[in-house]
Amino acid sequence: MRVLLPIAVLFLATPVLAGPTAPPPDLVSSARQAVDCAVKRGDVQSSELLTVIDYRLPSSEPRLWVLDADGAVLFAELVAHGQGTGADLARAFSDEQGSHQSSLGLFVTAETYRGKHGYSLRLDGLEPGWNGKARQRAIVVHGADYATEDFVARHGRLGRSWGCPAVRPDVSRSLIDAIAGGSPLFAYFDDPKWLASSELLRCD
Repeated sequence: MRVLLPIAVLFLATPVLAGPTAPPPDLVSSARQAVDCAVKRGDVQSSELLTVIDYRLPSSEPRLWVLDADGAVLFAELVAHGQGTGADLARAFSDEQGSHQSSLGLFVTAETYRGKHGYSLRLDGLEPGWNGKARQRAIVVHGADYATEDFVARHGRLGRSWGCPAVRPDVSRSLIDAIAGGSPLFAYFDDPKWLASSELLRCD
């Protein structure tokens, strides 16, 4: 069984960036609805942690949060989106190989590994058509020099990935270790087609 770091240790190890220190309530509500549905379907186990990404926000602002069971913020981070998704603002999403776009919906974190981006975390998508090819596309959480405040200061936005939710290298290991091994990660945007078709957002 994976052992989570004590909350106090997480706070000491990962100072919160300047900007919003909590995710929008509507984002958390949608994420919890999707997670509850996935748990009922047996797609994911109950977890003490919930990671949410709000792609409605520009890449220059913190828009990834990790919450504990009480809703306390353990991480509030910058996160990059895919090259095909937009510049500073996210515009388009895909689950297709070669699109270099980010994907929407509910994922479950899987195993860690060391690859071309260093220490990384595999994700499995739980919404076919929207993120079901995440493992095939190698959509993973990893650290990147283009996902830092310094990059924003120089360019006015983060750099972009090939669809991966990349975070700053200084926090990548502690964040990955905290959420790895079966916790939910929910990526949100006001995409009408996804909102209308997502079974996890309409579960009874």
